[in-house]
Amino acid sequence: MPGTIIASYCRWLEYEDAVHRTTLASFETVPVDRRDSAEYRRAVTIQAHVVIARGMWLPRLGVIPSPPFSVASFFPEDAELPQVAANWETVYALWSDYLSGLDDPALDRTFEYQSLDGKRFRNSLRDVLDQLYGHSCYHRGQIAMLIRAAGGKPAITDFIYWCREVLPDAEG
Repeated sequence: MPGTIIASYCRWLEYEDAVHRTTLASFETVPVDRRDSAEYRRAVTIQAHVVIARGMWLPRLGVIPSPPFSVASFFPEDAELPQVAANWETVYALWSDYLSGLDDPALDRTFEYQSLDGKRFRNSLRDVLDQLYGHSCYHRGQIAMLIRAAGGKPAITDFIYWCREVLPDAEG
């Protein structure tokens, strides 16, 4: 699989797992007395939304018969961080297993699905993967701003920070 396009998507999923974990840990930096703040609650809601969105694609792709967990809202205002973290573990495992069994031609496979508003669409798997990674990045930026506004320290989630190789000090 090294050098394949699907290997790149698997790497992106590994990155996403790492930064979701880092982002989840950043919630702990918010002072306890600020965890009822509107900013903190909104950040939890958005983190839950990112996990829900990724999970919703699994049945659409035929990976599983139904969503991996119960969803009352796409932006659940009553989301609790431990459950969001547990849901991420489930979603990540399912996606990791799914992607590891694919080859490059599978990325161009098209499929039909019904959106939440009842309309029918067709896309390729590649379209969906690109959407999911961009979607997560977008919302991680929102979460970082909200964590800071709530008094916490936002996670560093830039891709380059995740993949950079630290070299020995040239002077040492």
